[in-house]
Amino acid sequence: MSDAILRAKDITRDYVTKGSMFKAGDVVHALKGISFDVKEGETLALVGESGCGKSTLARILTMIDAQTSGELEIEGKNINIADQKPTPEMRQRMQIVFQNPYGSLNPRQKVGDVLEEPLVINTNMGAEERRERAMEMLQKVGLEPVHYGRYPHMFSGGQRQRIAIARALMLRPKILVLDEPVSALDLSVQAQILNLLADLQDEFNLSYIFISHDLSVVKYIADRVMVMYFGEIVEQNTRDEIFNNPQHSYTKTLLAATPRATVDSIKKRLGVA
Repeated sequence: MSDAILRAKDITRDYVTKGSMFKAGDVVHALKGISFDVKEGETLALVGESGCGKSTLARILTMIDAQTSGELEIEGKNINIADQKPTPEMRQRMQIVFQNPYGSLNPRQKVGDVLEEPLVINTNMGAEERRERAMEMLQKVGLEPVHYGRYPHMFSGGQRQRIAIARALMLRPKILVLDEPVSALDLSVQAQILNLLADLQDEFNLSYIFISHDLSVVKYIADRVMVMYFGEIVEQNTRDEIFNNPQHSYTKTLLAATPRATVDSIKKRLGVA
């Protein structure tokens, strides 16, 4: 692993609730000064309970929403979509894979069109080159060329998540935000997807921001872990330090609610070699 490919410094995100005739809206501080970095080729896990701000941060990192304040830097370039609309070049650096693959795939589009759409929007590739890349990426995620002309409803949940991963990789990003990518899948399928993500990370030298509530999966896949609580990062450290020597009371509470397991036992549970 080398220098940081992504840096976030004091990222905040505020929302104003709807007011009434007699009362102004309240300000909700969803993110309160988030700072971290991600190194090239590493997996940084983000854990915390629902509503703590994980998805809000993911939307800022992937340039869906703008931060209220703070600095976001990807491959040395400052990103703030409130000041500048994201360019295709910016979009190519960072992509996201959502929890529900079926919800993120257009049911009216064939798989080939789903995969090629990012190239149509963000590049000047011709039709033949787009098709070739889509075919190549299908094989990279363990699917077949025949799947190119099929619709999302014709696939299993695990296969749909493979399609979602393939789409995220079509622009050859350097960073993937993985938002609960295996939580909706059966254990055996989880193992397959985790193996696939590990293989793709090695092949393309990808950096992952892995959002999950399943601490056993985090313990297996992460290099470093950030713990988020009510919009703040209360602890971040190496995986082993977080699990073996937690410092913050909230981290201790999370771990206490999770059955104790070793990495080897997690691999056995997931069927991972």
